Amino acid sequence: MKFQLYQIVIVGISSVMLFQGIKEFIKRETGQTFLKLMVRLIVWGGMALVAVYPYFTTLMARLIGIEDNINAVILTGFLLVFLLIFKLLSAIEKIEQNVSELTRKEALGELYDDIRSKEEQH
Repeated sequence: MKFQLYQIVIVGISSVMLFQGIKEFIKRETGQTFLKLMVRLIVWGGMALVAVYPYFTTLMARLIGIEDNINAVILTGFLLVFLLIFKLLSAIEKIEQNVSELTRKEALGELYDDIRSKEEQH
């Protein structure tokens, strides 16, 4: 079986994304749920499956009723879209964590200032 360059690249990226997702889930990083892990396994595992067995899409296309097979274009498009979505979700989660942390620090700072000012009054 001879592999094309796009197949090797997609399998490589899929492997990295799967490894990263499993690692984050095992470490119980913030925002990592079982549902997110399953979505990642299905999406990136599916990408790798289609890259290694491109005729799988032909079988699925015939099952659905689509006759043309443009595996490389569709696969590349899906890969880019999912990569961007995962990166955006990661960035949004980090921003949410930073906002929460800053809000807590500000609230604790105000509380500390209030306690100090009341102690000075007595």
